[in-house]
Amino acid sequence: MPDQLVYAMEVTLNGLMTGVLYSLVALGFVLIFKASGVFNYAQGVLALFAALTLVGIQNGQVPFAHMINAMTGGHLTDFGWHIPAVIAILLTGVVMVLLAIVIEKLVLKHLVNQAPIILFMATIGMAYFLEGFGDVMWGADIKTLDVGLPQGINETIEIATERWFGYGFFIDNLDIVATLIAILLVTALTVFSQYSKQGRALRAVADDHQAALSVGISLRFIWILVWSIAGFVALVAGIIWGTKSGVQFSLSLIALKALPVLMLGGFTSIPGAIVGGLIIGVGEKLFEFSIGPMIGGATENWFAYVLALVFLVFRPQGLFGEKIIERV
Repeated sequence: MPDQLVYAMEVTLNGLMTGVLYSLVALGFVLIFKASGVFNYAQGVLALFAALTLVGIQNGQVPFAHMINAMTGGHLTDFGWHIPAVIAILLTGVVMVLLAIVIEKLVLKHLVNQAPIILFMATIGMAYFLEGFGDVMWGADIKTLDVGLPQGINETIEIATERWFGYGFFIDNLDIVATLIAILLVTALTVFSQYSKQGRALRAVADDHQAALSVGISLRFIWILVWSIAGFVALVAGIIWGTKSGVQFSLSLIALKALPVLMLGGFTSIPGAIVGGLIIGVGEKLFEFSIGPMIGGATENWFAYVLALVFLVFRPQGLFGEKIIERV
């Protein structure tokens, strides 16, 4: 088998794994959009805040230690204990649910039946607030996240591909785990959205707030529910990305890479978020591999957005999105 073809196969596999990571972030956007009909700008910051909180709880860090020390002249750093990863993840999940309740109580309940642009602007405000709040609460230094997920090159795949193709593929164990987690998440969320009473109520709320209220659907409960689920998805994405590249404030920028994923898959489709992520992940890797050397490289920075622009022109609702026709 030609060497270039073998290398292209390895690039494709790595692209699929990268696409799954993009999809994990995009899932949170889809959930909020299905419940409110608005793009949630704060989803990337939710992933950052969840990862910061997880590291802080796991390491026994004192919240607001920097502020307390500045006000009192003390030297607080941590409580002196280390919490097991599973318990820390559960406690962080509780924090994300509490955060969803606070967001609904202080922000969303005052925006019932408002125009989507108002809700969108509210999510922008929440994004900047949560980013600053996370900084004050846990500090701005880069943190290492370790919850026991396997990392490093998968030796089984490397040995097997060496035997088959004469060249060992370098596939990260963390990417494989992320793929399995994404499959489970998509399956669970799809079943919830399509077949549960709450899932149907969620779609009704997205269509019309006032109509949903008139038939007895609790808008406040639905918003708390969907923001809690989105917070859980953000926690999963934060764990994967934080383990992969460290917990730092640039983690919130992964939301920008979710935009082309949503444009391809559709803002209302949970499976579409996964398919869009895979297309972006594979496309940008193969484009960099085949075309990048001819034009100076660094094509991964812009390929996804150019592809999304093409989709906006020819299929603006995405591959799996609902085509909406409005009277104008």
